[in-house]
Amino acid sequence: MVVYLRAAIGLAPGGAPEDALPLLDLAQPLLGIEVLREAATIAMLVSVALLGARRARERWAMLLYVFAVWDLAYYAGLWGTIGWPPSLLADDVLFLIPVPWISDVWYAVLVSSLSVLAVVTASRIGPRDRASSQARRMDA
Repeated sequence: MVVYLRAAIGLAPGGAPEDALPLLDLAQPLLGIEVLREAATIAMLVSVALLGARRARERWAMLLYVFAVWDLAYYAGLWGTIGWPPSLLADDVLFLIPVPWISDVWYAVLVSSLSVLAVVTASRIGPRDRASSQARRMDA
């Protein structure tokens, strides 16, 4: 999305011309396509979570984890292929649904990194708690 949206609003991968149009001035069909693409991505991530876990709590954790890994891979892939973002201070459109959310790239990377860390930590703590709980029940 970022490559052709930046081109559509007049931002070359490395520059920011004075006459760049704001995101919301994009042609409605292009913006509509991007909203549908974003909705399809969310549906795909939800599907992975539903298929990858059995219980509701595990599904939420899976959704958070998959979304965070996808987001980190997205930024790493963009940086590796086109050199964007030039820094973590670059502005980006994080979401279009329900309204455009614009923030620095560092914010998205931080939230995604903390999400991965939280899910991995919780998954390592969870089995130990269940095992010790079962052992206590057997001793009683």
